[in-house]
Amino acid sequence: MKEILSVIVPAYNEEKTISAVLDELIPHELVGEIIVINDASKDNTAQIIKKYSSVTKIKIFEHDINKGKGAAIRKGFDEASFPIVIIQDADLEYSPSDFSAITAPIVSGKADVVYGSRFQGGPGRVLYFKHQLGNRLITFISNLLTDLNFTDIETCYKAFRREVIQNIIFESERFGIEVEITAKIAKAKLLKIYEVPITYNGRTYAEGKKITWKDGLAALWHIIRFNLLKNPSSYFKKPWDKLSR
Repeated sequence: MKEILSVIVPAYNEEKTISAVLDELIPHELVGEIIVINDASKDNTAQIIKKYSSVTKIKIFEHDINKGKGAAIRKGFDEASFPIVIIQDADLEYSPSDFSAITAPIVSGKADVVYGSRFQGGPGRVLYFKHQLGNRLITFISNLLTDLNFTDIETCYKAFRREVIQNIIFESERFGIEVEITAKIAKAKLLKIYEVPITYNGRTYAEGKKITWKDGLAALWHIIRFNLLKNPSSYFKKPWDKLSR
């Protein structure tokens, strides 16, 4: 199959898993480039990533200070050069084996954006009920304001036509990027959006999970901010009807 994917890998203190993630991405038949952004990790993540510097597919970027997941993803969006862009966390919660299913609606011309949903029936590890409840609450409130029927806006796996994601101006530095992406694609009325079920192997806090209840509260604020308090005309670089397919 053709290499069509720019994979963005934001990494912060992921020394236990980053090698396994990169080793799975490198030979993947759909992956054209892997954009790794080390967000000033304090462990050995940077040293591990440097071992991959000779791999043609991999582009490595370093933040001198910790800026947050949103800042890392924004850098990846700017650097992407392949037709489809997808986000891949640097842990082992999401599997690149789902790439074909996620990209299929874009490849066929049915979609401009595809979310991989953890709540549409794919296999997944049984973990925190309160996290699932929080995710569903955030998605519910977002759906009320966007009038879109997502099941999982906090998913890592979001794929985009490159022209689409590079036409959006993003601001969030940290985990707010998830709801900001959703709010802004919702304001672009011409975009076709799909969801597909994915597998999910969630991890515990002991295994390195970072998101907390504080990030959930921040997400609610960003939902209000980007859906109600800001002018959507500032979200995009040029009108959507000017973008080519």
